[in-house]
Amino acid sequence: MLFTHKKITMPTREDALPGRDQALPVPDQHFVNKARMKPPFPDSIELALFGMGCFWGAERKFWQSSGVYTTAVGYAAGYTPNPTYEEVCTGLTGHNEVVQVGFDPTITSYSDMLLVFWENHDPTQGMRQGNDTGTQYRSGIYYFSEQQRQQAEASRDAYQQALGTAGYGTITTEILPAPPFYYAEEYHQQYLAKNPGGYCGLGGTGVECPTGLAVAP
Repeated sequence: MLFTHKKITMPTREDALPGRDQALPVPDQHFVNKARMKPPFPDSIELALFGMGCFWGAERKFWQSSGVYTTAVGYAAGYTPNPTYEEVCTGLTGHNEVVQVGFDPTITSYSDMLLVFWENHDPTQGMRQGNDTGTQYRSGIYYFSEQQRQQAEASRDAYQQALGTAGYGTITTEILPAPPFYYAEEYHQQYLAKNPGGYCGLGGTGVECPTGLAVAP
């Protein structure tokens, strides 16, 4: 029980694992669409960063979305620099499992990315997503600009109304400035393309996000 409590309680910076200076190695090329996995990206590409439970299924949702140039999974919003997956799973890094999305705003939009985010997980569950429990599975939007922040908050408020009508509770999604993004190990990248029968605990509420309100800048 004590271990479980640690996993669902954010550690302090002082209690977090020390990590390392060296980044974990990742491929240069996306396994699915062969785009770049790491910067520099084309000037036209805009970034988005989301946490919505196990990052395997979350990443697949985004690479399947129109206008997405690249995706990568990693760790963010914690304290430990360049953590390993095993360290994140202890609950002692503070990190969330996240997906970084590079999208082309001439084809799609940040609002479209928010729709993928909201409609493909349950943002009311706190430090868990389905059967996955721990701080690394919390719902989060990490914005790169003031416009992204405004859109994220507007979409949250709109979706809260829709969820409330459907009988769901309060959204627990954290909306924060984009923190450092640490790439996860190579085997996690595009995991469900490499392992089509692999685990995916991702599941939405079945409640549609009101697009007319979600896109308001």
